[in-house]
Amino acid sequence: MTCPICDKPVVAAFRPFCSRRCADIDLSRWLKGSYVIPGPVGGENGELLGEPGPDWQDGSENGSNPSENSRVSRSDKGMDRE
Repeated sequence: MTCPICDKPVVAAFRPFCSRRCADIDLSRWLKGSYVIPGPVGGENGELLGEPGPDWQDGSENGSNPSENSRVSRSDKGMDRE
């Protein structure tokens, strides 16, 4: 097996790469958007992915604010210790 970046033999500690440098190059390409995973452009009804569809409700009908309802205090997370 060879490194997908430089074609040198793979080193077990950095598999599937040969070195940390090649692993970092690959990560950098993912983070910059050089690599993409193909997928559908839109949803089933033609809406853009990530946008709420017609069935989505934000809880505003009953007067509640969803962001207020989902807040967790520091003590609920166990973060109240000093």
